[in-house]
Amino acid sequence: MTWRTFSPGWETTRKRPMARGLWKGAISFGLVNVPVELHSAKKKSAELDMTMLDKRDLAPVGYKRVNKSTGKEVAWGDVVKGYEYKDDKYVVLSNEDFRRANPEAAKTVDILAFVDLADIQPQYFDTPYYLKPEKRGEKPYALLRDTLEKAGKAGIASVVIRTKQYLAALVAQDELLVLNTLRYADELKDPAELEIPKAKVTAKELDMAMRLVDDMADKWHPDKYKDTYRDDLLKRIKAKVKAGETEELTEPEKDAEKPAKSADVIDLMALLKKSVEKKPAKRAKRAARKRRAA
Repeated sequence: MTWRTFSPGWETTRKRPMARGLWKGAISFGLVNVPVELHSAKKKSAELDMTMLDKRDLAPVGYKRVNKSTGKEVAWGDVVKGYEYKDDKYVVLSNEDFRRANPEAAKTVDILAFVDLADIQPQYFDTPYYLKPEKRGEKPYALLRDTLEKAGKAGIASVVIRTKQYLAALVAQDELLVLNTLRYADELKDPAELEIPKAKVTAKELDMAMRLVDDMADKWHPDKYKDTYRDDLLKRIKAKVKAGETEELTEPEKDAEKPAKSADVIDLMALLKKSVEKKPAKRAKRAARKRRAA
């Protein structure tokens, strides 16, 4: 895991060990319990840290936690959570209250059903977590992982993370069990609201598009893809510093403000043909491999 700091010396990158787990508990299905530790799978955001400034004098704009009765700033150590049970009356809640609400649910991945992993549409997946086996949990952990992989199933589970209950999918990935929280159906907009216009494609267009897909086909290697925009933005920042434009707001170019013109009729076949013609080398290599295999 890495984190980056931005300074006049630009960037530094350091290594640090994976953080402690969020909690230790168990995966529960039927009468089986698998002791595990829950870890966040997300790294710290790679976005450049931006400071909000007052454009009149470029002074940093701060945010304060203010007591609405006194108008005075409140330190983080004095902030607690509260539920308003009637007007201006609150019940104060600590982390222990959240745990006592349901001690079992607070640290249990409770599998409710097993479904085909392929049946879960992408828009339902939200945040990934890693599950690490605890001592004496290695064997049942491996059994559950291998069973999910062989069956092509995901365990649909209920789990409490911090102060909220989530629906989640438990899936096997190599040697790991991954818990991915899911969005509930009522959290997603109905696609019918978009009113997607109906359009028909010809057999020739579909065949040409399939050729393009075949030419661009590759194995999934996630390490191959990088956030290049972040580096581009950093270069832009360096260029402004070098040009002495640190306090100037860059105005948009005239052409950039004009909406791009779109053709009334798109010659789809012509575009597909041009795209396919750009991939002759890869197509030739694939044909050569097929001849050697034959």
